[in-house]
Amino acid sequence: MPDSISSRSVSANAIDFSILECGDHDAPLALCLHGFPDSAHTWRHLLPRLADAGFHAVAPHMRGFAPTSIPPNGSYQTAALGRDANALHEALHADDTAVIIGHDWGAPAVYAASVLEAERWRRVVGMSVPPWGAMGRAFIGNLEQIQRSWYMFFFQHPLADLVVGANNLAFIDRLWQQWSPRLHSALDVQHAKDCLTNPDNLQAALGYYRAALGSGYQDPALADDQQRVSLDQPRQPLLYLHGTDDGCIGIDVARDAAAHAPLNATVHEVAEAAHFLHLEQPEVVNNLIVEFVSTT
Repeated sequence: MPDSISSRSVSANAIDFSILECGDHDAPLALCLHGFPDSAHTWRHLLPRLADAGFHAVAPHMRGFAPTSIPPNGSYQTAALGRDANALHEALHADDTAVIIGHDWGAPAVYAASVLEAERWRRVVGMSVPPWGAMGRAFIGNLEQIQRSWYMFFFQHPLADLVVGANNLAFIDRLWQQWSPRLHSALDVQHAKDCLTNPDNLQAALGYYRAALGSGYQDPALADDQQRVSLDQPRQPLLYLHGTDDGCIGIDVARDAAAHAPLNATVHEVAEAAHFLHLEQPEVVNNLIVEFVSTT
C-alpha cells in the first residue's frame, strides 16, 4: 500500500465503514466502491492518481465486508448500497463537485447513488457490470452469460455458505482465476479473503446476490428507492469501462449495453484486461478515469 494512503473509520447510514483515503480532505470527493470477492485495497493504484489530480480519494470496504460492520437490518439490495454512498458523501462533508466510481458490485451501487440523489455526484464511472438493463437481457437470452454467472445462482442455496467458506475460501481463488486468468495477485486475493473469513461477513457478501436474484431480505423502507434504481439510470456524464477478456461478464454483454447507452454515456473497452481491469491495466484505466472525472 502506498504511504500516501491512510485508513480510518467513518459512520454513515448506521454502519461503521473502514475506509482507505488519499489526498486533501477539503478537495472534491472521489468515492471508489469495490465488489465481490474484493476489498478496498484494489483501489490502491487509483487513489494516489486521484489525489494528484486534486481529489479527496476514498475507498470504503462495502457494507458487510470486514472491517466494515454488518448492517443491523441485513439489507443488501442496491438501494441500500446507493444510500450508503450518499451517506458517506454526507459524512465526508462533500459537495456537488464529488464524483463516484464503482467496480463489480460497486458499479450498481454508484448507479443507484447517482439516481437517488443526483445532486451529490457530478460524474459517474462504472466498471465490469454494465447499466442500461444489459444484465437482465443477458439472463433472458444469453446462454453463454448464464453459464458464466453460474455462481450467482449457486449462491441462492444455503449450502453456498459452507462451500465458499471451505478450504481457506478456495472458492474465491477459483473465481479470480476464472474471471482474470492472466492476473496473478495473491495479495489482492488474500485481502478479499480477509474481508470474508468470519462466517457472518461471508453470509453478508452472499446476501448481495440473494437480495438481487433470490429471496434475500428486502427492506420495506427502501421499496420506493428500490423501484427508482430498478427503473431509472444516471443522468450525469457516465463513463463505463469493461475488459475485453472478462471471464465474469462477457464483452458481448458490455457491447449490448453500449448499443443501449444514452447520450450522456461513454463506453470504453480495455484491451488485454479481464474482470479486474483496474489491476491488470492500471495505467490505462487510471488515465481514462482521471481524465474523465477531471473534466468540468
